[in-house]
Formats: sequence, structure tokens, C-alpha cells
Amino acid sequence: MNGEMTETWAAAGSPAEHLTAGQPGPRAFGKSVALAGRTGKLSLVSVGPGTLELVPERARRALQEAEVIVAYDLYLKWVRPLLGTQEILTPPLTQEKYRAELAIQKAREGYRVALVSSGDIGIYAMAGLVFEDLPVEPGSPESDFEVEVIPGITSATACASLLGSPLTHDFATLSLSDLLCPWEWIEHRARHIAQADLACVLYNVQSKTRQEGVYRVLRLMLQHKGPDTVCGVVRNAYREDQEVRVTTLGELLDQSFDMLTTIVIGNRFTTRKGRWMYTPRGYNDWQAGAETPDASARAPEASALPNGAVWVFAGTRDGSALAVQLAEAGEQVVLSVASDLGARVAPSHPNLSLYSGPGGMEARRRALTGARAVVDATHPYAVAITAQVQTLAAELRLPYLRYERPSALPDDRSGIHLVPDFEAAARAASAYSRVFLATGSKDLDTFMRAAPGAEVFVRLTPQPQVIERALDLGIHPANLCAMVGPFTREFNAAQWRAWNIGAVVTKDSGDEGGFPAKLAAARDLGVPLIVVQRPPAVSGAMHDARDVLAAVNQL
Repeated sequence: MNGEMTETWAAAGSPAEHLTAGQPGPRAFGKSVALAGRTGKLSLVSVGPGTLELVPERARRALQEAEVIVAYDLYLKWVRPLLGTQEILTPPLTQEKYRAELAIQKAREGYRVALVSSGDIGIYAMAGLVFEDLPVEPGSPESDFEVEVIPGITSATACASLLGSPLTHDFATLSLSDLLCPWEWIEHRARHIAQADLACVLYNVQSKTRQEGVYRVLRLMLQHKGPDTVCGVVRNAYREDQEVRVTTLGELLDQSFDMLTTIVIGNRFTTRKGRWMYTPRGYNDWQAGAETPDASARAPEASALPNGAVWVFAGTRDGSALAVQLAEAGEQVVLSVASDLGARVAPSHPNLSLYSGPGGMEARRRALTGARAVVDATHPYAVAITAQVQTLAAELRLPYLRYERPSALPDDRSGIHLVPDFEAAARAASAYSRVFLATGSKDLDTFMRAAPGAEVFVRLTPQPQVIERALDLGIHPANLCAMVGPFTREFNAAQWRAWNIGAVVTKDSGDEGGFPAKLAAARDLGVPLIVVQRPPAVSGAMHDARDVLAAVNQL
């Protein structure tokens, strides 16, 4: 976290227990002590993200020359070697305004004072509070002490350095704390950042009392940025227990954070390279209007798509089959797929056009111009894209039809362990040393963090970026299988037997997702099948393709 944690700001009173005995209160600005004839100095000192190595030399000198140091005690942890006999005053984190007043008071008394903040003291931190409370303009003849501001390494730049180079081009920072800024303003700013496709850094991400705000902001970002937008998450940058991971915007919705976490969201050009992420410098080689670096090669313009078509959002085998059935019934159909692999394996038909263009709300809004209806046949667990398609359909006043493959959970639940989410699945699987994940790549990060002691085996689609991400997350190459399913009972049993699997984690993916074959193989081997329950179905969802065909025919 850079600077002060504004989430806990409060202009509370003056708790004497945090001061030395007999110390005057914060409002006593008169020069009442023995240094009356001396001009004080107030240094606003930035000590960087959390390690002495990154404290600027100018900040070091200010700390060593100071007679009084005012700080939250955590910010002194990594600069203790620079401190000597100075008077150290450490009001608690919730006393930011009092801390600023105390530093001003001491400087007016003639002391050399260092007011300390992590990160950069001028970024979401203490400098603003000091300037608000200064009695006169610093440096004017009426001023009775000097003021200097010493810059430092911010949380944004510190986290960017751990991720690679995600802020190479234009970017914005946004604090999600609503204690000093109305939440409506935060959402308004987030929306414009997303519309401009700026890379951005989110501060004050999630507190104990403000759990949902970050997800509201992420959903706003998803209205204009694709779910595969490269993002980074850093916790405790350059401090103990540092955590760094690269993920995607869509995957962030399933993750949890805290006030020590910073999120970096890329723009449409931001790229992942191994464990790093970077945004190209651009300028000379970015194509105006391009939605991704190679969009012109694979994304048709909206004008090239047929008017009056039924749009089918798929990403599953049964979704593609439904699109073909609609085309065979005489409908003009646009099949929207979510990946390059989806485009390569997509079916063909004279009445079917393929859209594998950029994701994100704005790109899909443009592409849907002239559509007749929307059929959402995405995966039952793809809640982010379903929410986006619903919003678009309502906004464009298009009929929205939801097809969801039927559940394949049997009445006989022997050998099945149902859990509500992937973190619960990880906890259940932690009792087994060798765990097979048959859930795809989307939730791999969540599982790996929640079950650090398990040896994990995975089966993924053969996409280079998916395989690379799994390896980056720590999957051993010998524990990875890249194939396109679904797979037979015999294949599952043979693979799990060869890997000596102790438990299998899967989704309720229906017949089309191969759930019955997984269950049968698990029972054959006597291993538990840990099943992550489906999210609640969309109201009015249809589970039979014939019902969807009939509904489209009635439009």
C-alpha cells in the first residue's frame, strides 16, 4: 500500500497516550518552548514501498538530520537503522490529521521535523493534509518554518516493477476507499478509465467493511475491456510475505484481496510473457482503432456481419451445435467464440458467420448493431460473460435467450463431495496428496493458492498461453496434459491410475462436459469426486436446444 491507508482515515481527537508526558496538544501552535528564536523545518519524507534499499538518499538525510520524527510506527520498520536519538512520535494509523497537526506544531516550535509516509507522501498520503493545515504559505515572510517535500517510490511503480512493465504507456490510479470520496465518484472515474482503455492501478482495494466495491469496479471495467485483459496482483510489495501474480480481468472476479493488495489492470495491448506482463511503448506501431495487437487479422468489422442475425455466444461444444441447428433451420447466425482455439474448431455452415473479435462491452456493443436476438449458450460457470451479454441485450433492446446444458448430477451421490466454490474444493482436496483438476484453467490460480500443499495435475486445452500460465503458477510439466475433451470413462481411469491420483476436482459440466465419464472413472478407482456446484441459473434458462429453436422461431 502506498502512503497512508486512507480507508482508516479519521480526524479524531488527540490521544495523549501516544505522546510523551507533558506534550502540548495539537492546536497549541504558538512557540511556547525554549527554541523560540530558531526557525524550524518540516520535511515531508517518503520512504518507499517497504525496504531500506529503496529509501531515497535525500529521505535518508532528512531522517538522520531530524530532531523529531512523526510517523505511523509501521512506516518506521524498514528505516530503523537510520534513526538515532530523535524524539519519535507515533500516533496510530487512524490519526492522520492529528499526525499532520503534530508535525506542524513541532516545526513551529523550531524543531527539524520529519513527517514520514510509505510510498510517496504526496500520493494518497500525508502531504495534502499538511498543506491544508499550514497557517501561511510556506516560504513567505510570515512563515516561521521551512517546508520541503521529498518524493519516493509509489505503490504503483513498486508493484509495476515486480510485474514487469505494465505502465509503459498512459495510465491512471484510482483509490477504492469511499471514506474521503463518494462511491458514485469512484464508479464514475472507473467507468471513464475503462472507456479510455487506460492501464490503471487500484489502491485501497478491499477492506473488511468494504468487500463488494472492488467487484463493482471490475464489472465496470469488463464493460469496456475484454475478460482476457492481462492484469497483475501484488500484495505486500517489497515487504515480508510478498505475493505477486499475473492473471486476467475476468479471473479477478473470483479472487479476494485486502488493504495490502494493489491491482494493476492493463490495456488492450498489455501482454503476458512468462511470469511478466508489459504494455508496449507504442507510438509508432499501434494501429488506430485496433482492439488487440492482432485484431485486424482475425476480427471482422461489424459491417461485415449479416444484419438481422441471431447471435449465439458459445465457447462450448453444445453451444456451437445449437448455432448449427439454428443455421439449418434457415436463420442467419453469428457464432461468437471466446478464443483462437474456439475459432479453429468452430463449425461451418452457409448461414453461419464466425465472430472471434475482441471482447469487452464496447467492442461487443458495436458488433451487435443490427442483431435480431441474442442466445447465450456460454458455459454454466461463465458468470462474467453471461452478465455482460444480459446487460448488452437489455441496453440494445434485443431478445435474450439463455441456453444452459442440463446438470448431470445423479440421484445417487455416492463418491461425490459437493462444494460451493473453488476455495472449498481446494480445502477438501488438501487431504489428498495428489489431486487432479478437471476444471480447466480459469480457476487454477485460486486452487493453487488455497491448496499449497497438494501436488496438482491438470488437463487443459492445447493453447500456448493457457499452458504457459499453468507452468508459471507452478504446475510441473510432467503433471500437465493438453488435449481437447470430452474424454471417455476408460481414458479418465487410465490417466488417473497412471498418475496415482487420490482425488479429482471437477465442475457439474453436464453430459456435454463429460461429467458422467468422470464420475464413472472415479468410482472405478475408488477416489472421491469433488464437484464445485453451479452458480444459480439465469431466470428462464432453457435446457433443451429444441426449446431455444422454438423460441427463436416465435420472435
